[in-house]
Amino acid sequence: MQQAPQVPEVDATEAAHLVEAGALLLDVREPDEWEAGHAPEAAHVPLATLPAQRPERGRSIVAVCRTGARSARATQALIAWGYEAVNLAGGMQAWAASGLPVVTTDGAAGAVI
Repeated sequence: MQQAPQVPEVDATEAAHLVEAGALLLDVREPDEWEAGHAPEAAHVPLATLPAQRPERGRSIVAVCRTGARSARATQALIAWGYEAVNLAGGMQAWAASGLPVVTTDGAAGAVI
């Protein structure tokens, strides 16, 4: 059985630094997860719609989901399509556990579900 290629990963602190430096934080969770809480600077494209809603070129990408599994698949696809992308290890759970902000669409405090 062939093993999936290793996906480049960063921790939440490194992800936040990459975003500060201009990387796109791409949240691939489902709409209900996004609405409950997301990183303030994230863009939302559910994993199932990613092939049809590819991000603009020109920025590196940090992919994120709840735990890192779906965003690992998104990262693999993005790399295959020629993007520079990394996966946020531990996902939004790690982001929130690191004390980084989680908000709702109206800017209120959010939660990771």
